[in-house]
Amino acid sequence: MIARRWLGFGAIAAMAALALPALTANAADKVSVSALTFVSSAPLFIAQDRGHFAKEGLEVEIKFFAAAQPVAVAVTSGDVDFGTTGLTAGFFNLAGKGTIKIICAQSREEKGWEFNAYVASNQAYAQGLTGLDKLVGKSFGISTVGSSHHYMLGKLAEKRGFGIDQVKLAPLQSVPNMIAAVKSGQVDATLLPAQYANDLQAKGEAKVIGWVHDETPWQLGAVFASPKTIAERRPVVEKFVRAWVAAAAEYDAAFQKRDAQGKRVFGPGSDELMAIITKYTKTPPEVIKVSLPYIDPQGRLLVRDLYDQVRWYQGQKMVDATVDAKDIVDLSFVKGHLDLPK
Repeated sequence: MIARRWLGFGAIAAMAALALPALTANAADKVSVSALTFVSSAPLFIAQDRGHFAKEGLEVEIKFFAAAQPVAVAVTSGDVDFGTTGLTAGFFNLAGKGTIKIICAQSREEKGWEFNAYVASNQAYAQGLTGLDKLVGKSFGISTVGSSHHYMLGKLAEKRGFGIDQVKLAPLQSVPNMIAAVKSGQVDATLLPAQYANDLQAKGEAKVIGWVHDETPWQLGAVFASPKTIAERRPVVEKFVRAWVAAAAEYDAAFQKRDAQGKRVFGPGSDELMAIITKYTKTPPEVIKVSLPYIDPQGRLLVRDLYDQVRWYQGQKMVDATVDAKDIVDLSFVKGHLDLPK
């Protein structure tokens, strides 16, 4: 009788031992992501709330920051596993030290999609600043030296054939400060996201004089991880990228279709996705509708443009000359990246 009882206990223990690997295999992989509460992070929000991460067996914690540089620093320090934000001189300097690798695309300036606008103050416009060819000698508000605003103006200067040093740069630290400065005429011009630029123009408080997508399309943002995470947790990185791409495809179907006249058409599911983006960005839907950036539905990067960004910042002495663009990009997680260098 006692032997039979112990035999029963042994069978139960054996069954539990067999079940343990299965339970372990089904446990979610925990990861963390640093990001900004910007519409350009929409695939992250969609993947979280629409279950794309969960489907891949990921439990994701999102940590929000107020600026791009801390997003990258958090990945570098190991405080988070992934990051997504706009690319800056500071980002490339960190990446050049071997602490970050870009793994897929976030948002970009794409021809035909209004994202960032060149805006002139009413005073400057009245005095002749009616086009981008008239920026020489004018004051121009940017967030910080080495920011995406700095880069966009620099690329415009290259295209239009004037030196960026012919424009009086005014680092203003934040977008709200840039808005206030152009409204008051403290600066002659600045760069603003579409929702703010269109709002100022509609209220008669400033003038839109050009769009970045018409002038210099470029890879504005990216998703990245540390080389350590890629080496030690590659299956997890693959899962994360698959979930991101699935969410980007949903974003594309909902927000990036056009009718025969080229007007944006909001597709099936757009209301649900709009509610998710509103939840994370705290931005009203009517504002989001006029500020949705282009996001590649397959997570593909404009690779040559990343090389160009490093080159430009190095030319401005803002990125170390030893930084090699090819060392900061891992193209193995997404197929079909665009504009590959020869």
